[in-house]
Amino acid sequence: MQKTQASTFMVKSSVDPACTRQFSALFLDYLGQKPELAAFYNQFPAIGNFGKLIQERRFDKVRRERLVRVLQEQYAGIALGEMSSHQIISLADDNTFTVTTGHQLNLFTGPLYFIYKIVSTINLAKKLGDAYPGYHFVPVYWMATEDHDFEEINYFKLDGKKYQWKSDQKGPVGDFVWDGGFKEFLKEVSAFAPEFFLQAYQSSRNLSEAVRKYVHHLFGEKGLLVVDGNHPELKKALIPILKADLLTHDPYTLATAQTQRLDELGYKSQIYPREINLFYMQKGLRERIEKVGDIYKVLNTDIQFTQEGIIEQLESHPERFSPNVVLRPVYQELILPNLAYLGGPAEVAYWLQLKSMFDHFEVPFPALLPRNFAVILDQSVDKKIAQLGLQDTDLFESVLDWKRKFVEHQASVDFQMETEKAQLSALFQKKGAEAAALQKSLQNAFEAGKVRALKILEQLSDKVRKAEEKRLEIQIKRRTDIQSFLYPGGSPQERTENMMRFFLAKPKLLDELLEMFDPLDFSYMILRTDAQQSAN
Repeated sequence: MQKTQASTFMVKSSVDPACTRQFSALFLDYLGQKPELAAFYNQFPAIGNFGKLIQERRFDKVRRERLVRVLQEQYAGIALGEMSSHQIISLADDNTFTVTTGHQLNLFTGPLYFIYKIVSTINLAKKLGDAYPGYHFVPVYWMATEDHDFEEINYFKLDGKKYQWKSDQKGPVGDFVWDGGFKEFLKEVSAFAPEFFLQAYQSSRNLSEAVRKYVHHLFGEKGLLVVDGNHPELKKALIPILKADLLTHDPYTLATAQTQRLDELGYKSQIYPREINLFYMQKGLRERIEKVGDIYKVLNTDIQFTQEGIIEQLESHPERFSPNVVLRPVYQELILPNLAYLGGPAEVAYWLQLKSMFDHFEVPFPALLPRNFAVILDQSVDKKIAQLGLQDTDLFESVLDWKRKFVEHQASVDFQMETEKAQLSALFQKKGAEAAALQKSLQNAFEAGKVRALKILEQLSDKVRKAEEKRLEIQIKRRTDIQSFLYPGGSPQERTENMMRFFLAKPKLLDELLEMFDPLDFSYMILRTDAQQSAN
């Protein structure tokens, strides 16, 4: 565990991800480069391995020019600085490659780890540029505009309060427009939300446009480009794979076999491939396609196609077909000159289920990197940590386990009474044996008496323990306060709190994170916002 002061107001320390108890065995074994997993990915994300990825990632001029053209269209209406304009144009160059992360269209960025994903991706592009100066690397945020799970993204949490947009709109969330529910939501948050957020929403036609604007405001000058895969020109590249999905179910067969191999190694699946991994999408509609007999049906609608009809529809309107989690990764790699994907632990794990599908369709498999993981501590909670003498690894221990050990260590009396219990047990055993010489049944009576006596002693032990806990209630409350800060609502801070929890007090937060994060260091970071705090 190492601590370094690397910024004006933050101190960083780190722990092994395994000690946090937040990650699956598959994820940890991947980070540990367990030999049995080597067949499930291409190159492990070490800086020296990217040279191999660059050599195998040739991307033809037609696809590059199409990508530039689409991005220029998608950024129309946004004032681009010199950096963003250069980044878009650079994608036409054979020596330019991308590194990518993806996420849903959360309101006001949603949980902190959305920010962590993007910061990690920007920093990876920078590290690659330093290591491979003959090439240019562009960080990309892939907007999940086609997602239809509105309940997952229609809120954010700040200081324990949930701010929610209630709407009855259906279909891909990127198309959602501002209704009465959104106006009420925006009115509620406008008292504290930074102006650039409000401007992004108020000046946009729909959710995808607003997210592009605020992400561009936050990270555009750091080189980040925002890509929306929901575009007919881009989806043309996916048509051959979508045909295979509809007609011969190759993605299902390949991903299922890969998943079974992981299962045989004892790992749990993250995703479950279907025979058809596509949704049919129109305005206000995104529903799964299923084949029933010879007919392709769009679930929960009256829409259906013959085989000839659905292929004709695919070729003439590819934008109406939306890939699910099985096909989205290969779609991304078809339209981007991509070298790496950065995601959370579940994302890294499910990409490992897809390598054989990439090989089958001759699409290069990118390096898989976990985005950086972190918890931010403010001065008040860090003071409580110091008062209790907690080490960094102690922060991830359950409060119950900590309390048990703490009370035992700090107790003014021996409430466990182990010596007394042993003495009492020995006494009953000895006297029972003596009494049995007079009458055999007396031994059973002494044994029953021993059980009752030990139970009474145990009850007294519990009473003394509770008295000790009462005496130590200030320290115990400090520990529960720390837990609530690290795990608000029972979930890790980075999966719950919004960036504004720290950004409103520290406007330079993103610059600090960019300085702190190292995308090739897979440790779990603890960031203290008071640079004067001493190391644990």
